[in-house]
Amino acid sequence: MKFVIQRVTEASVEVENKIAGAIGKGFLVLIGVGKEDSQAEADRLVKKMLGLRIFADQEGKTNLSLKDVEGELLLISQFTLYANCTKGNRPSFIEAGDPKTAKELYEYIIRLCREQVPVVETGVFGAEMKVSLCNDGPFTILLES
Repeated sequence: MKFVIQRVTEASVEVENKIAGAIGKGFLVLIGVGKEDSQAEADRLVKKMLGLRIFADQEGKTNLSLKDVEGELLLISQFTLYANCTKGNRPSFIEAGDPKTAKELYEYIIRLCREQVPVVETGVFGAEMKVSLCNDGPFTILLES
């Protein structure tokens, strides 16, 4: 499982020319599910993500978590995080989870986050999406199981 976490001042995702989800200050999280992933990995990565202290405190040090700043989440499924480009120029996606399992784990992650974060927006699993964001920093973290 892979989470690409971007600290943002704002982010949104559009599907079929309509905004599917939008947030202010918080995390835009691209989520890739691998074929061996389980709820246990999701539990661990969500806990780690929500505990990350990557927002600045009053002294400018990265000491505050998403909860501390009342941040929001935008969660977007992205199987292309499992692209393997080691051979040739066309990526292989054989390490990505099958769509049924990946969707179940993505929805599980959404439920976990909604239990702990007041504002959780999402993309649409499997849809063609346009993502817009203002990366604050820039600050991007990769978590993987």
